[in-house]
Amino acid sequence: MRLRHDHLAGAATHVLTVAAILSLATPVFAQTAPASEDSASVSPASAFPVTSNRSYQIRPGDVISISVYNEPGFSIPAVRVLPGGIIEEPLAGQIHVGGLTPDQAGHAVDRALLRFVRQPESTVSVASVAPVDVFILGNVKAPGRYQLQPDSRLMDALSAAGGLGPTDGDLPEAHVQSGDNVTTVSLQHLLHDGDLTLNSQIHNQTTIYIPSPTVFQVQVEGFVEHQGDVPMHEGDRLIAAIARAGPSQTANSDLNHVKLIHTTPDGTKQTTVYNMYEIYKSDDPTKDPVLVKGDLVYVPGGKKGAYDPSGPLTTLLYLFRI
Repeated sequence: MRLRHDHLAGAATHVLTVAAILSLATPVFAQTAPASEDSASVSPASAFPVTSNRSYQIRPGDVISISVYNEPGFSIPAVRVLPGGIIEEPLAGQIHVGGLTPDQAGHAVDRALLRFVRQPESTVSVASVAPVDVFILGNVKAPGRYQLQPDSRLMDALSAAGGLGPTDGDLPEAHVQSGDNVTTVSLQHLLHDGDLTLNSQIHNQTTIYIPSPTVFQVQVEGFVEHQGDVPMHEGDRLIAAIARAGPSQTANSDLNHVKLIHTTPDGTKQTTVYNMYEIYKSDDPTKDPVLVKGDLVYVPGGKKGAYDPSGPLTTLLYLFRI
């Protein structure tokens, strides 16, 4: 099932769409296995659609075609962009195209071919766009990492995660992080009231957090701004407790060695150390443990500069703080 942003959808269609998102028990979109890193050349008929947007920035997983004027031997009908944003050209070797527009990538190919071709004129086109990686956390039935089609929207992502978990009263707000930008979307307005202008497009590496109505307390101690009890929603993970306690450069929080002390039903205390930077660099947020009532979190102090306020984890911490 594909849920698309369609302002002309009739009332009956909207009711069915919302009901599907609220009640799904299993993900609709299967997690797509990423391409193998050695899949340098591929069939031109890859799965995702061609883009003619010349301002599009090429990224790993995309399939591009290269046409070199009057040099068919250097033209490549389809080549996959590998991790790191590189492509493999048989003679020129590795060419970096990640983050470039097709026109900029064409110039990069020209520079690489100067050793073999006099005044090369290369044209790069995007043959197919890679799926987008989305992290969906919090009060959904199947939280985790999903790969969705490039034109997917917020409702698609919620559907992929099996729909919302239990709610009490109005539907919650979704916190959506894309790059350095964090926005709040009212699911009550989107799903209940039918305001499809809120059904925003999902970009690569977007994180979506849905808070649960069930609230409990955990304790956070150590080098944070606010020690003591921290409110948590059911399904919240360790990152949320740290965010709400306020790690900071002033507190010199060391997020490489965070201790979680969990008390089992028989009273045994289990201590586990987590490296929050490594967890979220791994692209697998499910490695971040779900907290329960009574858990104790200890954030140690580190050497000066241990907490990186400009690092990629900072925006994620802000996402769970709001």
